[in-house]
Amino acid sequence: MNAVSARQAVLRGPRVLDLDRIPIPRPGPGEVTVRIRAALTCGTDLKTYRRGHPRLRYGPFGHEGAGDIAAVGPGVTLFHVGQAVVFTPTAACGTCPPCGQGRENLCATLFDDMALGTYGDVVRIPSRIVRRHLFPKPVHLSYIEAAFVEPLACVVHGWRRLGATNGDRVAVIGTGAIGLLHVREAARRGMEVAAVGRRPTGLDLARRFGATSTIDAKETDPALGLRAAFGDGPDIVIECTGAMDVWRTAPSWTAPGGRVLLFGGLPSGSEPAFDAARLHYGEVDLISAFHYCTADVMESLHLLASGAVAPAEMITGLRALDDVGAIFVDLDRGVGLKYAVLPEGTQWL
Repeated sequence: MNAVSARQAVLRGPRVLDLDRIPIPRPGPGEVTVRIRAALTCGTDLKTYRRGHPRLRYGPFGHEGAGDIAAVGPGVTLFHVGQAVVFTPTAACGTCPPCGQGRENLCATLFDDMALGTYGDVVRIPSRIVRRHLFPKPVHLSYIEAAFVEPLACVVHGWRRLGATNGDRVAVIGTGAIGLLHVREAARRGMEVAAVGRRPTGLDLARRFGATSTIDAKETDPALGLRAAFGDGPDIVIECTGAMDVWRTAPSWTAPGGRVLLFGGLPSGSEPAFDAARLHYGEVDLISAFHYCTADVMESLHLLASGAVAPAEMITGLRALDDVGAIFVDLDRGVGLKYAVLPEGTQWL
């Protein structure tokens, strides 16, 4: 970054990702700008890169990050230039009907003004995010660790939706970054948890994150593997693949009275078919989870700050911002799990 311009990754269409030079954004009233020290790749960004996203427009790319305050706008008094911070890309308005019902994740204007562009030198943080979802970075957390606050908040929200109890037996389908965070949450709660995946690295990480058993879906039918692990099946199945066939099949894997958390999203217009007899006679509940509320963000930050969740192990590698195009080519080919993009280099870990 120089005095007048900054680098910014811009997604212009499916698999069209450029690194541009843009004027350094100036914060407006109630806003701040953050100099990014670490940004994280994620499955949502990869899906957006491949096919677009119904909630994320093309343009400045990236939404998980942490950094230092570069400038503050008029009216900002709780933050100062140079302060290390972490943020989420959205915040609810607090006044619409869903917000009034405590469902901030369904806010009518949630995506109207986002903090997008963490694959860049500087990102503008809108005023509503400054008010609700901008936080001082805990001193003992690295920027990389702090940047996990957003994906972990989504996982925390999913567990709130589940209403799980400590005696539940859990199966997590998919061992990407989100699946591994679900494995860690189940293990943190002392639950018996099986992880189902296809990549040896993901299954190995699942074991290190606390999975009591792992099932290689390339070698073993998940239904048979889960029966072997749990007898009548798990009480909870958490779908983290975003694959149509897994959505359809997951209800058949649970024990009677089980719950399925449909966490991995499908493309708009998808219409998965379910076995009605299995749902009805087995009393299997289908539960969806989307995004997060402020309480989820606060819990996520607490879990990270306390060391209850230490997710940095899942970082495949550290990459330079100038390499952002190649990073997504690698991810698109299945190379790597989750990369940390460091605009200023490794001295800011």
